[in-house]
Amino acid sequence: MHFTLYSRSYCHLCDDMLQALRAFDVDNAFTIDIVDVDADADLVARYDELVPVLLASKNGEPATRLCHYFLDETALRAFLERP
Repeated sequence: MHFTLYSRSYCHLCDDMLQALRAFDVDNAFTIDIVDVDADADLVARYDELVPVLLASKNGEPATRLCHYFLDETALRAFLERP
């Protein structure tokens, strides 16, 4: 299971989302990549006003956008419970 958090420096919402996500990983069952949107013009164009944005994937499936601004715990739980 893998998560990608599109984030930026000095973003308290980004820090909050990362902390909330890590609270769900009690047994180190997933990995998290943190990507700075400001380092890539395409990412700024796609996610600028939505940051933080959380994408999730598992079993080699394409990534799915779970939420932005705040961690959607309902969407996260549904994703974690999916086979």
